[in-house]
Amino acid sequence: MKDPHTESGRWRYMIEAEQEPRFVASHLPLIFSAAGAIGVLPFMVLRYMQGEWTAAFIDTAIVTALFSLGAYVYKTRRVEAASIAIACICVLGIISTVWLIGPYQIYWAYPALMAIFYLVRPRLAILLVIITIAALAPRLSGNFDAHTTTTIVITMIVMCAFAFGFSLISNRQRKLLVRMATRDPLTGAGNRRHLDSKLKEVVNVHRRTGVTASIVILDLDHFKKVNDIHGHRVGDQILVRVTEIVNLRIRVTDSLYRIGGEEFVVVLEGQDLERAGHLAEQLRTLVQANELVPDQAVTISLGVAELRSTETENDWMHRADEALYRAKRAGRNATMLAD
Repeated sequence: MKDPHTESGRWRYMIEAEQEPRFVASHLPLIFSAAGAIGVLPFMVLRYMQGEWTAAFIDTAIVTALFSLGAYVYKTRRVEAASIAIACICVLGIISTVWLIGPYQIYWAYPALMAIFYLVRPRLAILLVIITIAALAPRLSGNFDAHTTTTIVITMIVMCAFAFGFSLISNRQRKLLVRMATRDPLTGAGNRRHLDSKLKEVVNVHRRTGVTASIVILDLDHFKKVNDIHGHRVGDQILVRVTEIVNLRIRVTDSLYRIGGEEFVVVLEGQDLERAGHLAEQLRTLVQANELVPDQAVTISLGVAELRSTETENDWMHRADEALYRAKRAGRNATMLAD
């Protein structure tokens, strides 16, 4: 087992042991596409056996589309576009089967409309439901009496209202869980788990496109002494203030993460070593000039590394970490560039 207490082992342990949280919502398109395709498949086979060619072709189109989208989601993990496509297939499938096969296909509308609220944003889901009900109402009223048609429409509306409410609660809980899993509760900066995900993303983009990227590791100098003299409450305020200073200076495309008690990482996409080093020096000067504690200088040491084409995120972090420790050994309140 790798030792997380050594410098190289610490980063390797962090990146390998902590995986990005996978929420059920991110797999809903895959779940619904598989469930829908498997649910329709037996009816497709039966209709081919009975010679109901129109219905069989419609079912074939639905099954093929759902399986294809499920495979697309599984391979690419691109959820949003696939979710919209699956929701549209649900609407088109319901309308086409009810109009072309018969009004008793209306039973498929209930699970399909409910699924829509878990696949797309609420406003789009409501729009798709309105379109579906408006398209189905003439077909239903022409084959059922007024009481039956009204009952079907009202029960669909009630079911969609419940699905809408549950989807809102689910979305809010998911956003809260994402924030708890990816954000440092004190400073609001990203946490180690979030950094792990970001580094992997940046490395993959660099390998595909060659776009450069750099990271800056910064660490508050003698922070334990500050805590001992002024207390942890003041120490927490300093961490929050340093976070604000960094966020005000970096670009919106850059990102800040807190990875230890007083240690932060800035990920700079599209920035080479020279520009990243210049930014690091600006951050060092800004923190020193802000006089975060009366009668005591608060300074930071920084290590900067540009991503190399042959290295992993672990290697990249390790080089920046070594540059940081060279800055510490040089007397602190300094910026060092990785070799």
